[in-house]
Amino acid sequence: MKFSSQTLRTFTTLHTWVGLVAGFGLFVAFYAGALTLFHHDLPLWQTPGAATALPAGLDDAQYLLDDVLATHAEARRHVGMTFPGADHPQPLAYWQAEDGSWRYAWPGQISGSPTPPQTGLAELVNELHYSLGLPVAGIYVMGIVSLLYGMALLSGLVIHLPKLLGDLFALRPGRNLKQQWQDAHNVIGVLSLPFHLMFAVTGALLCLVFVQMAVLDPLIYDGKALQAVPTAMDTAPLREASGIPAAPGSLRELHARALEVARAQGVANFEPAYLKLANGGDANATIEITGEASGTLGPLGAVALDVESGRVLASQLPGQRDANHATLSAAYALHFGEFGNGVVVWLYFLLGLGGAFLFYSGNLLWIESRRKRRQPQQSRAVVNMARATVGVCIGLCVAISVAFVTALVLERVAPAQVDHGIRWACFVTWAACALWAALRRPAQAARELLWAAAISTALVPVAHGALNGDWLWLAAARGHWPLFWIDAMALAMAFGFARLAYASQRRARNGDPNSVWAN
Repeated sequence: MKFSSQTLRTFTTLHTWVGLVAGFGLFVAFYAGALTLFHHDLPLWQTPGAATALPAGLDDAQYLLDDVLATHAEARRHVGMTFPGADHPQPLAYWQAEDGSWRYAWPGQISGSPTPPQTGLAELVNELHYSLGLPVAGIYVMGIVSLLYGMALLSGLVIHLPKLLGDLFALRPGRNLKQQWQDAHNVIGVLSLPFHLMFAVTGALLCLVFVQMAVLDPLIYDGKALQAVPTAMDTAPLREASGIPAAPGSLRELHARALEVARAQGVANFEPAYLKLANGGDANATIEITGEASGTLGPLGAVALDVESGRVLASQLPGQRDANHATLSAAYALHFGEFGNGVVVWLYFLLGLGGAFLFYSGNLLWIESRRKRRQPQQSRAVVNMARATVGVCIGLCVAISVAFVTALVLERVAPAQVDHGIRWACFVTWAACALWAALRRPAQAARELLWAAAISTALVPVAHGALNGDWLWLAAARGHWPLFWIDAMALAMAFGFARLAYASQRRARNGDPNSVWAN
């Protein structure tokens, strides 16, 4: 397939500018997204002794649920709770207070905390991934960024399609650094294109689902979209409270009933993960038990039961779901790698880091293509883009590593302040790095912030071993593989940052002096 030169120029311009506009947000989303693959492991890594603590049982979950319903009237309307298991050793209950804020309770703490325990790091990384850490509007910003991302991918495909096979595996090391960066950018982009298209589509779908509903409301829902949301999103039907008191129900019996229903529908390996209880303590109470089943693209499924009788009200299990639930379950699983075995997790982790490299290298290529090769003084736009790229991208890497170390320290000295402390540590460090890059020459800022990233990331496993006793080799010997892999990946990434810092230093000293990356 051949395109005219004018068409290629148009798509090249589109690819460049859409990539620049969305690139910073996508770097944050992909770098943090790679770390979300450890979402279930981070609470164990963060909390001293959590990896060796015995998981609670269904009786502990029952006591917690009964206490919450007896203590908090608003929780009786609607309460959620995780089942104790490998990902959540202790049950956690959560509900909305009268003022709309969320409250959390766990064994030993049923007063209603505004923050859940031991989840600060996982939630911070997840927030950076889906909303850039921006309150309220962040998720919609990321939805728009995902749409721009799709445009950049398609325009990039048009650009490289005519010479795809010739350039696919072309890596030409040598003195032409721009060519090296271009080759690496092209190879990673083309080889991971199907995954990136999937990330763009599912990212836009998940972030803009309510915007889509608002647009389609007058066309499909006849102005009643809000009434259709529960049916589209949940499994349990809406039922009004009868006003007749009833026992809260036996979790052990309801748990067993959900397993029975799943097996009857051909899902033999269904494992309940969390529940949603509506009208607790009422004769019309309903419970929705959600769990995972391996061997399917959308592993999440749910069974809705009448609490008093155990009667099945509805089910949305793999192979038996309607279009709404099948689409949302598949989109979530595809986007976060919640399917398959450990190979999928590591593949997604590498794709996340590779995606971050794509957007970082895209900015570097824009800078290199606009520099003036015959004079040492570069344009203000090129210098400012170099400073922004260094401050935002490398600064984020430093900030997340600092947040990891801060979490370990605060878990020891001020456990109640962990969630607030790591956010302050992350965003203040990120802002300080951006300011540092704005005040220094780009080459100096890049070298210094890369060394800062290397040191702060290397401190992650060191602090973990020194403060919690979970040294890398001890975690491996005890079979605590989640702890081992997080620390091992931190060491590998610290080594990568150090190599980049050394390469940046060498480039500044020996490279073309007419460049923003020269000393």
